[in-house]
This record gives sequence, structure tokens and C-alpha cells, in this order.
Amino acid sequence: MNEAIKEFACQLTDLAQTEALGEALGKNLKAGDLVILTGALGAGKTTLTQSLGAGLNVREGIISPTFVLARQHPSLADGPTLIHVDAYRLKDQNDVDTLDLESTLAESVTVVEWGLGKVEHLTDSRLEITLDREVNAVAVENPWEESEEELDEPREFALKAIGPRWDSENFAQLKDNLRSAINAQRTGEKHA
Repeated sequence: MNEAIKEFACQLTDLAQTEALGEALGKNLKAGDLVILTGALGAGKTTLTQSLGAGLNVREGIISPTFVLARQHPSLADGPTLIHVDAYRLKDQNDVDTLDLESTLAESVTVVEWGLGKVEHLTDSRLEITLDREVNAVAVENPWEESEEELDEPREFALKAIGPRWDSENFAQLKDNLRSAINAQRTGEKHA
């Protein structure tokens, strides 16, 4: 029986809200969770992953794994390791399988940038997140040299929760925690 996809979307006004949402997301994840991030260059995928890592309490220094394909960030407490993957240069599931993500999936949180259509076979449950700042973005001549100010633009956040891990109760709690984090950031409160 195929469970219905659950969805949540919101407008993030700046990077601070993106970071607050990412940290709240990280606090809701556990070992075995798969997160697929989609968005154009500069949409905020790595920023979201950095704050997700803060929520998981993993070692700092999260950068895009573009040239190494995957990086491990161990927990600073007793939580799961964060596996951060950039699948942009991978063609398909066969290329993904060469990374052997299956061997670490059960004890880690795995975040895959550019993974849509490539990593869904790894588990029956996942979060698919799309970040889109292009809806409101000013045209950028050279996207490889975006300034901090340009990156601090509003963006659309859309999340799809798929599979039994994200049953109605878990998804409702995730959605409530994400909303609370965004609202707390808007009002200047610290989200616990």
C-alpha cells in the first residue's frame, strides 16, 4: 500500500530563517533518515545542511562536498553522524551505489544535494526538500561569485515527506517544529 505524500511549504524571508528552519529540521531527524535537497546554485542547500548539522550537533565545518562527493560529520554527542553528499556529477542510481551509502544509512542521517531521481532506492522513507530563491532573485551575472547580500534573499521552501517513517504523527510534529522555529526567528526568540 502506497502511503500518501505529506507536504509543507513556506516562504523564508532571509538566511536567518533558513538557518532556523534547518536547525529545527536537524533536531527532528534520527539515524536512518534520508533528506534529498533540490535547488539551483545559490538556493541555500549547503546553508540548510550546515544548520541541519547544528541541530544534529555534529562536527562543524560543513561545506559543499562537490569535489569529494561525500563528507562525514560525526556527532559531538551520542547522535547520528551526518553524511553530506553532492550527487550533481553522478548520473544515476548505479553511480550512487559506488558511494556505498547503504553501509552507513542505518546509523547516519544522509543529506543528498542534487539527489532527486538518484537516491530514492536507498530507503522506503525520505524527505524531499526544494529551495527556490529564483522566484524573487535579482539576476546575477556570475552565479559563482554571489555576494552575501545576494544570497540573503527570500526563498521558497517546500518539503515532501514520503514513507512510513513520516506517518501522520511524526510529520505533524515535524511541521509544528518547523513553523515554531520560523515564527521564533521572526519574533527574535531563540527556538529551543
